[in-house]
Amino acid sequence: MRVVLVIGAGRSASSLIRYLLDKSEKENLHLIIGDLSLALAEKKTNKHPNATPIALDIFDEEQRKLAIQKADIVISMLPAHLHVEVAKDCLLYQKHMVTASYISDAMQALDKEAKANNLIFMNEIGLDPGIDHMSAMKVIDEIREKGGNMLLFESFCGGLVAPESDNNLWNYKFSWLPRNVVLAGQGGAAKFIQEGTYKYIPYCNLFRRTEFLEVEGYGKFEAYSNRDSLKYRSIYGLENILTLYRGTIRRVGFSKAWNMFVQLGMTDDSYVMEHSETMSYRQFVNSFLPYHPTDSVEIKMRLILKIDQDDIMWDKLVELDLFNPNKIVGLKDGTPAQILEKILSDSWTLEPHDKDMIVMYHKFGYRLNGVDTQIDSKMVCIGDDQTYTAMAKTVGLPVAMATLLILNGKITTPGVQLPINKEVYLPILKELEEYGVVFHEQVMPYFGYNPDKLLS
Repeated sequence: MRVVLVIGAGRSASSLIRYLLDKSEKENLHLIIGDLSLALAEKKTNKHPNATPIALDIFDEEQRKLAIQKADIVISMLPAHLHVEVAKDCLLYQKHMVTASYISDAMQALDKEAKANNLIFMNEIGLDPGIDHMSAMKVIDEIREKGGNMLLFESFCGGLVAPESDNNLWNYKFSWLPRNVVLAGQGGAAKFIQEGTYKYIPYCNLFRRTEFLEVEGYGKFEAYSNRDSLKYRSIYGLENILTLYRGTIRRVGFSKAWNMFVQLGMTDDSYVMEHSETMSYRQFVNSFLPYHPTDSVEIKMRLILKIDQDDIMWDKLVELDLFNPNKIVGLKDGTPAQILEKILSDSWTLEPHDKDMIVMYHKFGYRLNGVDTQIDSKMVCIGDDQTYTAMAKTVGLPVAMATLLILNGKITTPGVQLPINKEVYLPILKELEEYGVVFHEQVMPYFGYNPDKLLS
């Protein structure tokens, strides 16, 4: 049998493992599921005859090398910074490798050696990055094949709570790593191009500059800018494009409310707060407010944020139980961002009966034969339950499909790569439709920037 080693049995691996086990008889596969927690690996294999759970410590070099040596292909679902050691072992033992993570400089440095050994190291084959690359390149390639000239590309994606499980004022629950949500947008200004002009949004203004989106059947959304949209020019071959923008989708009103935390400094991860393990939620909030001998924490909060007691922004803060003097943070040496994450997790963790939702939205503007046209491409995916979430489905299924395509010789281009070639994106996008990941395209006139009408 052909052996597939899956390293990491976390939340995003559930749909990936189920897909490969469902195909295991027909495709002659045996899965080895390795995780630091043997119990978690056992849970994901569910006693399937074509799966073997093992305890695998990625930092145990001997154990790691032995597991990789036995495999025909390796799937790494580890945190991104841990992929490189796995990749080096894959080079040593001549194994293909698949990950859902962004290509790091260290991973890219292995490209020449991977090509020399005719090995495929497929990266960025999850949701975002992953499905975003594939669905975008499909349309961009179709426009180019007609002779069209790209003018605009905007791409948005968000992990949200499904409408039937949306029961808080923020219209949001965590469907992915909470820490990434709290730290979103930090580390430099957001950069993009709009109508031929470079634009920058500093972190302090990021959540007040949003774009509105409408998705039929699901209503209105907003999007704030991702940190660096410019790197996609070379990846997608859009060096001369006039507008290039990528953003994160939320329900309308989320960004304005989140900006309160940003302005107070609660999303800062650069310093530790003293005595955080015994601090109450109310004391945490008061730490960011000026001293006053008589005003309550609530009054000081409203004054500094310039919001009234009947403002929906205030109701959103109250809903989080931020002012509770009896709830204790319980984190030793916690940063403001870590403490905020702990508080939000009380209210924003998906309940066992809750479902999540993925929304992806692309806009393509192009000129063909003197006519400017826009294509809007939209995808909505709803999770099945708490194990097979929409996030797990959209991250894990493309990884699994790419793995099988590599094993079966359908993907043959060697090297460190991302899924922007037809041999990758065409079969995967087609198969994803069978699992409810479907893009609906709408064509309309494009009324964007026209360089021919510029004043001299």
